[in-house]
Amino acid sequence: MNIDLETLLTSLSAYFVLVDPLGASLIFNALTKGHDSAYCRKIAFRAVGLSFLVIIGFGFFGETLLSRLGITMEAFRVAGGILLFYTAFSMVVRPDEPSGDDSDKPPSNEIAVFPLSIPLMAGPGCLTLTILLFSKARQVDGGMLSVVLASVIILSMALAAFLLSRKIANAMGGTANAIVKRLLGVLLAALSIQFIVDGIMGMVVQLPK
Repeated sequence: MNIDLETLLTSLSAYFVLVDPLGASLIFNALTKGHDSAYCRKIAFRAVGLSFLVIIGFGFFGETLLSRLGITMEAFRVAGGILLFYTAFSMVVRPDEPSGDDSDKPPSNEIAVFPLSIPLMAGPGCLTLTILLFSKARQVDGGMLSVVLASVIILSMALAAFLLSRKIANAMGGTANAIVKRLLGVLLAALSIQFIVDGIMGMVVQLPK
């Protein structure tokens, strides 16, 4: 099968901005702090794998599924924004846990689904973009394969960043890491509010005049 270079480059740049592998890796480190490397690897692979399945599944069937359920993309944006804000709020106000023995700390596999996969990597913006990319790609020879390849490349970058997130955080130091964690929390909160605003504005535009 052919690869459409223009579609590939467009998809790569768009997915890179929305998935933001480096920023997501710092959030990943904040959420997995206190767990051992085996747990972090498991969560990293699971989160990226789930994100890939969601993105590709949404690309092929998302628009039809939401339409059948009577859910608009605007409502999806609002819901994703609320979930993302919950995560951001926790990152800002939750105190840092002291390092030490966390053997009695129960592991949480749910963070691979929420918030790492949804809504952080495969969030409303990413899924909306996926619908648009797949819609345009159907009209180009090799377009569909190009979009899928772009998502694989970006998510592979995210996986590599997740696996290196602890080294990055250690190089930054405890104080800098705490500052970055809260700064990212604030940025995530702003992003979540933007999702909500975009969703509400979309609903207002669709109201009958």
